[in-house]
Amino acid sequence: MSIDYKELDDLDLFIHIKKFDPKAIEEIYNRYSVSVLTLIKKILQENEKSEKAVIEVFAIIWKKSDRFHIKFGNPFVWIMMLSRNVAVDILRRERDKENKIPAYDEHYENDYIIPVLDPDIDQLDLKSAMSLLPKIKHAWEKLTDAQKYVITLAYFEGLTIDEISKKLNIPVETVRNKVRTVMSSLRDNVMEAV
Repeated sequence: MSIDYKELDDLDLFIHIKKFDPKAIEEIYNRYSVSVLTLIKKILQENEKSEKAVIEVFAIIWKKSDRFHIKFGNPFVWIMMLSRNVAVDILRRERDKENKIPAYDEHYENDYIIPVLDPDIDQLDLKSAMSLLPKIKHAWEKLTDAQKYVITLAYFEGLTIDEISKKLNIPVETVRNKVRTVMSSLRDNVMEAV
């Protein structure tokens, strides 16, 4: 019996990817490559570099699918977090003039690039995420310019809490509290719009 990969949900595709089924990774790529490229381009701001990063993301999915926990679900969230981590790592390495970032090897990839999802995180797939997009945009618009800036520095520019603290000349704990407050506010505003 032939498998129709387009009919499989993301979790089933990951089960097949874990068995190194090339048709499953091809279907995941077809489903998510545009979203992955969009996110990575937002972070890297460069087409060629972004396209290479997309290839890296799907190579990691292929070779490290065993690091994705089927029982926690959430392939979409895992893929998007992986994409963000890959892009941010590229940015950080470009800024790292003093070679403070460890060499990119398997241990580094496992510890810093591969996402570890909280088992209690809300389930989200691409269709649900797309339906939430207007609510997320609305919640984003409710943030102050300062709040948007802190999240942009942390999420899209890949600055650490310490780097944001230095850049804004405010204490680390203040930055940490601002990030928590903004994330909480975003979540509350999205839920309010639901």
